[in-house]
Amino acid sequence: MPDVDLLSPTPGDYQALTDLWERSVRATHTFLTEEAIRFFYPQVRDTFLPAVALTAARDRDTGLFAGFAGTADGKLEMLFLDPTRRGQGLGRRLLEHCLRTQDIHSVDVNEDNPQAVAFYRHMGFTVIGRSELDGSGKPFPLLHMRLTATTV
Repeated sequence: MPDVDLLSPTPGDYQALTDLWERSVRATHTFLTEEAIRFFYPQVRDTFLPAVALTAARDRDTGLFAGFAGTADGKLEMLFLDPTRRGQGLGRRLLEHCLRTQDIHSVDVNEDNPQAVAFYRHMGFTVIGRSELDGSGKPFPLLHMRLTATTV
């Protein structure tokens, strides 16, 4: 994995992070329609990013964001990677950083994103519940997961 620096992004970075979110979602959330992506895009930028403590990974060579995580109240609220950076250990690095620095113990994962579910299971999370609707009331079922084993 090329070297990245972990940093706390500022509101001036929200547009770049939202664009990264869109690239990530298009690559991994194949269950989302174009309409759903357009619905969530401004919410990510204007509502979701400002509501969480953010940690971003910036590539040292290019200066571009490679991924980011957002947390609130002991919960991992978001973790997105640029599609070209998947499978390189960056998601693990971001999650482990959040586990060490922000006392994360839970995450909600889209049930229809089996790679994400497998990642969190591998990282020590166990499914403890399920919801038919996501946090916006949309019909995208969520698995509620809790950390039961530590990998850090």
